[in-house]
Amino acid sequence: MPQNPFIIATKTVSAEVYVFDYSKHPSKPPLDGACNPDLKLRGHNSEGYGLSWSQFKQGHLLSGSDDAQICLWDINSTPKNKALDALQTFKVHDGVVEDVAWHLRHEYYFGSVGDDHYLLLWDLRMPNTKPVKSVIAHQGEVSILIYKAAAYFLLIKIPKCYLISCLQNGSNVHYPRQLLQCVFCLHPNRIDEEQTPEDAEDGPPELLFIHGGHTSKISDFSWNSCEDWVIASVAEDNILQIWQMAENIYHDEDDLPGDEPPKAS
Repeated sequence: MPQNPFIIATKTVSAEVYVFDYSKHPSKPPLDGACNPDLKLRGHNSEGYGLSWSQFKQGHLLSGSDDAQICLWDINSTPKNKALDALQTFKVHDGVVEDVAWHLRHEYYFGSVGDDHYLLLWDLRMPNTKPVKSVIAHQGEVSILIYKAAAYFLLIKIPKCYLISCLQNGSNVHYPRQLLQCVFCLHPNRIDEEQTPEDAEDGPPELLFIHGGHTSKISDFSWNSCEDWVIASVAEDNILQIWQMAENIYHDEDDLPGDEPPKAS
């Protein structure tokens, strides 16, 4: 948990999410000891992988699971027998929810991806439990979702957020085989933008860039938090690549550095 590094949320083959305060546990627990979490979070019906702590609201935790649900808990709530039920549940994905991620600048926004090929964007302020945007990210399972720190236009301060997603190998993928080892960079604010037929041949409007340098299935990737637009990705052949998109890819044309406009006389 960002606000308290002693608090750790974990997932296992159980449907429950376990929360530990490791300041209350020995550094070397007995090998024959039983698992003793400080809190059990209930709401899922099966195991899963995705977890994300809110950077804004202490104790707010998102989880995705194989049961196609997203659960939200507030661990500050009063537990009953060391267990908490979900504060909210969301079920829109048609299949496994592989990952969830909170927005880094807006406390009410989060995203989710799943085996149904969809990227869903959510706003907790909405009265219903439906996503505010949805897009088919690609034609295979989407396994990882990471937000990049938001950027802003200088004058009108419209938030721009960027996502990165990884295409995982699957039997029903219709992309050429070489795309199974690619990293896709997406711009959610461009979802549903109009395109010319020529632009549409290059992909949907939200697709910024495809990194195709790997020759094996990608295992994980991460943004560089210190150097802007630098990404590291690693594949199952144990090869790590560090790369950066060209500036003209992620900047609007008006934002690119160039000659200053003539001054009015």
